[in-house]
Amino acid sequence: MANITSGVFPCYENQFAIGASKESTNTIADMESFSVSFDDGVEEWKPYEAGGWTNRLKTAKSITISVSGKRNIGDTGNDFVAGKAFLNGTDCNAVLKWTFPDGTVVELDVVINVTALGAGDSTAVGTLEFDLMSRGKPTVTPAG
Repeated sequence: MANITSGVFPCYENQFAIGASKESTNTIADMESFSVSFDDGVEEWKPYEAGGWTNRLKTAKSITISVSGKRNIGDTGNDFVAGKAFLNGTDCNAVLKWTFPDGTVVELDVVINVTALGAGDSTAVGTLEFDLMSRGKPTVTPAG
């Protein structure tokens, strides 16, 4: 993976690894796309002295990363995620390591929510789609 310090970059330069702990993370083979959603909580109030204008303060934050690709039986990371499809509770918890193209690393605890597994047309390759939903505050290590 390149350490891109300026300019545009291809999305595949983002790298993800997942596992039960920081020490056991593995990449997830055959993933094709991802999207990131930041869900913020913003408190609003309208004090008299503001003359009707609204004040705001961001008071909460969470991240959801939606990933889609192909089911690859035998790949450690792919098997780990797919194995969460029929589980509940803390059995769906994991640790995610996201390395950005510039070398910044984000590590966070997540809940794995499998949304599609092995589905598709008769001639299609089986899917693996899932959401990685943050649990608590991530650790962000800037590129150095």
